[in-house]
Amino acid sequence: MPDVYPSFRVAAVHAAPVYLDRDASVEKTCAIIREAGDHGARLVAFPECFLPGYPYWIWSHTPGQGAPFFAELFANAVELPSEATERIGAAAREAGVWVALGVNERDGGTLYNTLAYFDDAGRLVARHRKLQPTNAERIIWGRGDGRDVFVLDTPIGRVGGLICFEHTMDLNRYALATLGEQVHIAAWPAISACTADPNSGNFDNLTETAVKYHALAAQTFVVCVQGRISKEIVEKLRLEDRPNTLRVGGGMAGVVGPDSNWIVGPHRDDEAIVYADLDLGMIRFGKYFADSAGHYARPDVFSFGVSRLEQSPLAGSKASAADMVIRLGSDGAAPAAAEPPIRRQ
Repeated sequence: MPDVYPSFRVAAVHAAPVYLDRDASVEKTCAIIREAGDHGARLVAFPECFLPGYPYWIWSHTPGQGAPFFAELFANAVELPSEATERIGAAAREAGVWVALGVNERDGGTLYNTLAYFDDAGRLVARHRKLQPTNAERIIWGRGDGRDVFVLDTPIGRVGGLICFEHTMDLNRYALATLGEQVHIAAWPAISACTADPNSGNFDNLTETAVKYHALAAQTFVVCVQGRISKEIVEKLRLEDRPNTLRVGGGMAGVVGPDSNWIVGPHRDDEAIVYADLDLGMIRFGKYFADSAGHYARPDVFSFGVSRLEQSPLAGSKASAADMVIRLGSDGAAPAAAEPPIRRQ
């Protein structure tokens, strides 16, 4: 009998949070998860920093003006794990879906731009911190490290993800390809509506170029999820009289196949959940032409490694490269011998 390749529905969320309000944003997140589950989704992807919002003020305010917003963001950030993640996990379990959720993660005195992963039993199973905050983002977030380079080996496929301009880090992307990524989460903010950012007018073009190229080069499906600017965000940042700085709308969402074509989308501006049905058997045709991590690779010419050292003020320990693939058992739990992807203190 030939192998059977999974087919399932994914949901790409194009929405704004309840800005800088963790509890209300968690409630909205759970409602979206339940709605996506009701529509048959097995995987739900949210934009960058959906909880409790992207710090758009870094592009429009001075550091002094932005300090009170940072303090509010810090107070509403998400610890992993926490009561907030328990609520999200319960919604994922109720809906029977996997969730990739952009959060502002708080760990000690530092914030991180993080993708948090929940399985369909509601467990927080992994987190990916953005390896390098981009430009003015360095005011807000710390950096990830080599533990953040991984794919999840799940019952619906091998799932990985990157955040925004991480997609320009070619070795980061290639690492996911070599780990056998089949479904890629590409999370971004709604910079097309944040015209104070110098990339604003070209941001959707940059995003589309990045997600289509990664789909083609890694022979993977890409779920593209950008954020959205709500009227509430504009008002919160007191930019109502500066439409050339921040406007309502922006962002886009959709799903790209391994042939680099949109399967659905891109949807823009209005809040929506975009659905696509994926057939992982389609990946075979991309691999037939050019398996970038297999017969089309030249390890005799090019090679690189990933340092698994933890970035810490205290001495860390080096993990095995095998830990870069997080394999879950039939009950969804990681093997006891593996280094846990979530650091618990």
